[in-house]
Amino acid sequence: MRRIIISVLSLCLIGVVSIAQDLKRAGISAPVGFNYQPEKISILSWNVEHFVDGFDNPYTNNNRENNPEERMGDKEALLAKAIKKVNPDILVLQEFESSEYIRAIAEKYFPDLGYQFYAGNESDGWYMNVVIMSKVPLGTFYSYGSLYTPVPGILDDDGNEETQINLNTRLWSIDVFPNTNYDFNLTGVHLKAGRGERNEQMRIGQLNLLKNQFQRFLNEDKKANLVIMGDFNAYPDSKEMKVLFEGKKGNKFIDPLDPSILSHPSREPARRLDYMVPNVNMLKELVDGSMKIEYILSKEEMIALSDHLPVYAEFVMRNK
Repeated sequence: MRRIIISVLSLCLIGVVSIAQDLKRAGISAPVGFNYQPEKISILSWNVEHFVDGFDNPYTNNNRENNPEERMGDKEALLAKAIKKVNPDILVLQEFESSEYIRAIAEKYFPDLGYQFYAGNESDGWYMNVVIMSKVPLGTFYSYGSLYTPVPGILDDDGNEETQINLNTRLWSIDVFPNTNYDFNLTGVHLKAGRGERNEQMRIGQLNLLKNQFQRFLNEDKKANLVIMGDFNAYPDSKEMKVLFEGKKGNKFIDPLDPSILSHPSREPARRLDYMVPNVNMLKELVDGSMKIEYILSKEEMIALSDHLPVYAEFVMRNK
């Protein structure tokens, strides 16, 4: 009898996971005629340093955005050259003005590479955003820009714990559907910059928000594949990163790269700020040796393009 009960419970749990996966895809479909379903997927994440288009946004009061021609130089052409060389399935950019701009670059420089899907959560009144461009279908976009996050342990002049909202447009999550049998959730970030306790605590507040959101995803599907990437503005052994690395089961994240691998500044890398960190579920699908931080173009071109080096990795699409 006990064996029968256990078998029935196991079947029920399998059914719950199946229902959760079905609900995730409910009501959506790929574009008519879309048939790109890769067996593995490549991802490139890169902080491309104050990357703005040639138009002045009247709601953004900043000299870099108001007068981009003074600073952009050949950055647009260099970025296009790097993308064509790597040709990733998914590209996540930090310090980038808008998803419309990366769409325009794709249409101008490499319309034949197959990028069809774009998303972002642009800030009101600021230009350094996080955007995604993809060859594979994107699903629900989870925006955190309307949320306040605490700054733990930091008090304002009235003795209240500080909160902040201005930077949370630079955090978002999105479901990704590379094929009909596999999906994962990708989180793009550009955490608060700067040293010192207040900046560290701001980053911890942002990461605590994300860890809670990840638990929501895992409550729906304990086998959920999760990966978070971008400019964390934190070192591998920092207390901020420990918040991300601590956890149980699916909410435990692992940095596959050795801490000695550095990403900033591109001229002479001296620190690690940039990451692509899968949870333990998705870590199993990381292609051995594929995650890298390296120069895509010549060193001179990389320096001209950005003060950060990009992170690249490949993942195999395995059914759950």
